Amino acid sequence: MDVQSVKQRFGIIGNSHLLNRAIDIAMQVAPTDLTVLISGESGTGKEVFPKIIHQFGSRKHGHYIAVNCGAIPEGTIDSELFGHEKGSFTGAHEARKGYFEVVDGGTIFLDEVAELPLSTQVRLLRVLETGEFLKVGSSKVIKTNVRVVAASNVNLPKSIEEGKFRQDLYYRLNTIPVYIPPLRERKDDIHLIFRKFTTDFAEKYRMPPIRLTDDAQTILKKFYWPGNIRQLKNVTEQISIIEREKLVDAQTLRKYLPNDNTTELPVLYKNQEEGISERELLYKVLFDMKKDMNDLKKIVLELIEKGDDHDNIEQTKALLVKDFGTDLLVPNKDSDSSVKISHPKDDDAGHLDDFDHSEVIEESLSLQDKEREMIKMALEKHRGKRKNAAEELGISERTLYRKIKEYNIK
Repeated sequence: MDVQSVKQRFGIIGNSHLLNRAIDIAMQVAPTDLTVLISGESGTGKEVFPKIIHQFGSRKHGHYIAVNCGAIPEGTIDSELFGHEKGSFTGAHEARKGYFEVVDGGTIFLDEVAELPLSTQVRLLRVLETGEFLKVGSSKVIKTNVRVVAASNVNLPKSIEEGKFRQDLYYRLNTIPVYIPPLRERKDDIHLIFRKFTTDFAEKYRMPPIRLTDDAQTILKKFYWPGNIRQLKNVTEQISIIEREKLVDAQTLRKYLPNDNTTELPVLYKNQEEGISERELLYKVLFDMKKDMNDLKKIVLELIEKGDDHDNIEQTKALLVKDFGTDLLVPNKDSDSSVKISHPKDDDAGHLDDFDHSEVIEESLSLQDKEREMIKMALEKHRGKRKNAAEELGISERTLYRKIKEYNIK
């Protein structure tokens, strides 16, 4: 059976090279008993590929079961997978077989495998390596012959670095990797999938199918689709039910796309997982600014020490002032003082060599002072409008209000 026949049998839509490659790998590995790890973002349709592997393998007449590891509480996951003996824990009124015992001779699909607790990962690794496991509350070794297909929508190598996933289990699962591309990597398939959903909903709700204008199709392709096929299906269903006009233009389509994220340009965002506070972000900006200023001072000092052409040195100083719009204090190689580079005045533009020599004034290294100054500047810029000032600073309005009270800013 070829790739196209598999698509028709399992309802897969699209002609993307990456998608065809994933299907081809699944078909090739199906006749073997190798463990397969399917990776891809949430909503890409990873759950279809274990079925392909099972149906085209030697175990197709055996049991097939899909287990969502993230949906089972940590306290019961071992019992669900490996079973338990009567009285092994509170509520265990009778013995129970686990999935690995029930599916003996078949295929088990472990979705969201990264959500497994570390203790359960040890048990799973033993099953994969020896085909043996112990029920909860039992010392009797049970043999099983199960093919494991796992899937994850998280970066497992990163989870390994964070100590959340065992490295040996990762390599054991990742014998054959299958990557499922997100919608944004198969743009030409988006409208095909959209049309399939519109036909399905038209039949379901007994109404004419919706269609998109050319500009709406462009918007559809450019959208980032973080929820992938699942999100596209939801949007299609909403439009099918709500819109009376069945020819949908770009303006109408935008109303159903969150934040109208049609650009493919990178955007700034806050990584909540890293736990970076607003103050730490602000301090980082301040330190980066200070580092840039120090680098500029070094550049001018190197030019002076090299004895470069006097006119070139003065032109460099003038360009630095023009670009950064501020006075720079750079060391003077002939004394302990510093040279202050300022904006040249109109009446002495031709006398850039007449720089005043002044003593270095120690700048404040207090982060609180810097923070207070930036808040005051933002408030002045936006004429006291706290909401706009908070957006300028990249902090919440509530945090800004608290800092205004803390620093007694009028």
